[in-house]
Amino acid sequence: MNIRQKQTEVVLRALNFNGALGKDSPGESYKIIILDRFTKDIIAPLLRLNDLRKHGVTLHLMLENERQPIPDVPAVYLVQPSPSNIERITADAVAGLYDSMHLNFTVPIPSKLVEQLAAGVVKAGCLSRISKLYDQYLAFIALEPTLFSLGQPEAYLELNDPQARDYQIEAAVSNIVDGLFSVCVSLGVVPIIRCPRGGAAEHIAGALDAKLRDSLKSRTNLFSEGVLGLSASLSRPLLCLFDRNFDLTAVVQHAWTYKPLVHDILGLKLNRIALQSEASVPGPAGIHAGAGKKHYDVDDKDFFWEACGAHAFPKVAEEVETQLQRYRAAVDEINKKTAAGAGQDGAFDPDELLRRNTQNLMQAVSSLPELQEQKKVLDKHTNIATSLLGAIKMRALDQYYNVAEDLLVGKGDLQAVLKLLQSGKGAPMDKLRLALIYVLAQDGLPSDQELSELEAIMRSGGADGTPLQYVRTLKRNNLTGSGKVGAEALGHHGGTAMASQNNLLDWADKTFGQGLSQVAKGVKTLLSSARQAPLAGCVEALMEGKAGSVEFESYAVFDPKLPPGRSSIERVKGPFREGIIFMIGGGNYFERETLLSWAQRCTPTRHVVYGATELLSGEEFVQQLSELGRRSGGR
Repeated sequence: MNIRQKQTEVVLRALNFNGALGKDSPGESYKIIILDRFTKDIIAPLLRLNDLRKHGVTLHLMLENERQPIPDVPAVYLVQPSPSNIERITADAVAGLYDSMHLNFTVPIPSKLVEQLAAGVVKAGCLSRISKLYDQYLAFIALEPTLFSLGQPEAYLELNDPQARDYQIEAAVSNIVDGLFSVCVSLGVVPIIRCPRGGAAEHIAGALDAKLRDSLKSRTNLFSEGVLGLSASLSRPLLCLFDRNFDLTAVVQHAWTYKPLVHDILGLKLNRIALQSEASVPGPAGIHAGAGKKHYDVDDKDFFWEACGAHAFPKVAEEVETQLQRYRAAVDEINKKTAAGAGQDGAFDPDELLRRNTQNLMQAVSSLPELQEQKKVLDKHTNIATSLLGAIKMRALDQYYNVAEDLLVGKGDLQAVLKLLQSGKGAPMDKLRLALIYVLAQDGLPSDQELSELEAIMRSGGADGTPLQYVRTLKRNNLTGSGKVGAEALGHHGGTAMASQNNLLDWADKTFGQGLSQVAKGVKTLLSSARQAPLAGCVEALMEGKAGSVEFESYAVFDPKLPPGRSSIERVKGPFREGIIFMIGGGNYFERETLLSWAQRCTPTRHVVYGATELLSGEEFVQQLSELGRRSGGR
């Protein structure tokens, strides 16, 4: 289930006028592509500029911008089917901007909009310019082979807003269903669906179940898996839907591993990071110069990103140094080989000496480009890690991570939280996130006195205390949490406690020389070694399908291959080898990492794809909590 590869194939097929890849007719090998904002985000992580050029794309333009006529070159449109987009497409056809227009929509275009398009072009007598119209099922953003987002900002706010109208909530639900349906079509699978009863998750699961069932009934079956019979049904994945309120701690707490840190601190978006440039010096190849910023691409083609993404930050620094030493050793070896022969005595046959020298030179020429590319990658991650280190030192993020972890395993107390909050360390948002973890990690509700004390500290530090009241209200109404995070959620790792350890960050001193010894010590290992996250524990129960667990027995079941109402718990007895885990209301790299860590520990290994309505930093999610608190009448 490589979702990135599947989506890339669909996009390339659209660029190829929906013909077989590699079989363009000579006269139509070059084209331009027209995108809207959403499809630009879809393309960005999949295809870089040189990739588009390889497939004949000479220009990529935005639909909403003014464009000049380009005759004799076909235009491939990849856009959402919205009224405003249809108006722009009709205007392009009427103005004769392009001789032939190949229209591709991210989801099936409603008949009403088809009629709007047809009426416009027929009235203007330019119907012949519309060559083809296709539904592509691309309403999601594939960031990695096992990671996707629906690109729906503030979905948590939309679905929990007490002032929202029914039609607004239904529109948000419809967009989520369209996105999940596109994921299923791209993967070619009809999953069995499980979700908690009640709330947005069950509502979305029911709508998706109906949409999948209708598709299976149609003459043109979108699912290759749907017609393969019993052999295919044995390997069907389990789609688990969760409301964000299931576990708020995962999206609020600070992280300590590489990918989650880069996402949370440096604002990783669409596999690209923007770092402030220290000097206005042209950057090396692979770095896109911006106004005071350097932009770095990180994806599954980046060997260091993939190998070290789940490592604790100090281990990343150590790995950078190790890789740099390997690079230097490889370069020295090439230099020795190419220099060999200069010191040979005359006893050697000249022809043999020439042959050896030529062979060594050819080996050097063939290996140098790869080594240079490795060096660029290592330089990139050295700069990224240096920026992370600066933020960690400035905001004391290692201390905030430590205290939050202690709270989540039941070892922390209010005094430790207050001591750190009043120490002057950390940004206002860091303090608010730790205070939220304290409220969420408690078995019961914090007292009015405790909450007042926390709010007073927030106000004095310049933070908004509204989310604290909102989260306490959620807890009071049993609208958040999946049970205790302490001993009951520890699973197979319940016996290991998170011990303190000094001088952990000294590894990175050798690499960066940035005074890491000044950073407070005490962080030890990954979260998975001390406790199992609530989401991972629940997914384990559902995918193993073992009778007796609360989640297995109580979660709703939807099977689109059965008649409505016929799905039963007998259909979901595991184990399932593959799972799609989707978080409604936003997710992050930290939560995804806990799932992958669990999947890799399983025997045999489970294959898990993680998705969310959007990928959020802790700050972005807390801002939604603040807005919900205000709309709910909180202080």
